[in-house]
Amino acid sequence: MTLRSAIGRLAVIAIAALFIVVPRSPSYADPSPFDTLLGSWGGTGEIRLDKGRKERLKCNAYYTGGGSDLGLAIRCQSDNYKIEIRSKLSYSGGRLSGNWEERTFNASGTATGTATPSKLSLAIKGGGITASMLVNYTKASQNVNISVQGVALQGVRIALGRS
Repeated sequence: MTLRSAIGRLAVIAIAALFIVVPRSPSYADPSPFDTLLGSWGGTGEIRLDKGRKERLKCNAYYTGGGSDLGLAIRCQSDNYKIEIRSKLSYSGGRLSGNWEERTFNASGTATGTATPSKLSLAIKGGGITASMLVNYTKASQNVNISVQGVALQGVRIALGRS
């Protein structure tokens, strides 16, 4: 073995040891804001209509997916109204995007917004509707507030707990 090949081998061993000994920076993925929501929820709320009319609601919500994807279904019913909202959302870098539909009134459109580990904030457009939806949540409870412009339905407020 020549001096040159011995130095070459030593250099290769030193570089390999450096990769083994030097700790690598951990790479952390964005934590999903959706994981806390997953599962079934139930509760009550109120539908607000034009001219100050209000009705009590009984509601169920279901969240599926996780990671960067969330499917949601919220079903509410009062004595005179039925609401069924469905949405599929994607999360990336704190931003939300996706689609929504309200099955009772056959309306659909897009949803965009932001997410944190305790709040979703959405702008909803389409089907002649412009609305905002705010969901504040913990592991045990959530509050959903939907405000609508331009139609007789002015909004929905719902308080939910784990089913």
